[in-house]
Amino acid sequence: MHATVTDPPAAVSVTTGNDAPAVYGRAAYLMDATSGAELFSKAGTERMPIASLTKTMTAYVVLQIARPTDVVRVTREDVAYAEDGGGTTANLRPGDRLTVGELLYGLMLPSGADAAHALARTYGPGVEGFVARMNATARALGMNDTEYVNADGLPMPGGDGYSTARDQAVLAARALRVPLIKEVAGTRRHHLDATGEHRSYTWRNTNRLLGTPGAIGLKTGFTRAAGYCLAFAGESDGRVLVGVLLDESASGRRFGTAEALLSWGAARQSA
Repeated sequence: MHATVTDPPAAVSVTTGNDAPAVYGRAAYLMDATSGAELFSKAGTERMPIASLTKTMTAYVVLQIARPTDVVRVTREDVAYAEDGGGTTANLRPGDRLTVGELLYGLMLPSGADAAHALARTYGPGVEGFVARMNATARALGMNDTEYVNADGLPMPGGDGYSTARDQAVLAARALRVPLIKEVAGTRRHHLDATGEHRSYTWRNTNRLLGTPGAIGLKTGFTRAAGYCLAFAGESDGRVLVGVLLDESASGRRFGTAEALLSWGAARQSA
């Protein structure tokens, strides 16, 4: 799907200083992942849809329950859910058996709604049960302005879920403490050779921020309602900064904005 791009809104910097980078998206937040200190906020506590940033919580909850070596069987239901919903997919095939660890690459790199459905169905048990786990985890993390309605962020007939830039930054900081999530989110390309249990797969990360010095992830997202979204993180001088951009009208601009915010935040922290 492609958003209709009109004239960009005026850039706004909302923070305690006046030297912060310009941010065009509707909301943004940047924080120190270790201390939790807020470095930048623009509408950081405003509730709005977050599209596939939802899948970060899916990965986090799965790894609270399952081992990376556990095996999940892909069903026709998983594949049909992603295709019928118009979501991005990992092109999973019914009958394939993949480990949780491998499915996380299909979840996070190409943003596979089929991978999200397979994991939620298996570890809810059932999608509804899994979404309840997601919301319970959000409450436990202090994400009090967040409500998930599915495991992937696709629009739902009964209404979309919502979160805030701040809540998603809190989640990003916690999720990146999980070594496998950090490894997966920072991988630009992942290939699986065919085995007796599954066919071959090659997944490429949709996060164009990777390759920027210090960048370590985390997740992209897009729906018409949510606009272009990005949860991002970077390391500098032993510090990890995490940030979130929501409802950006231009896909490519979110990566440049994230890079600018990370550079600005690192300089601010070292000053």
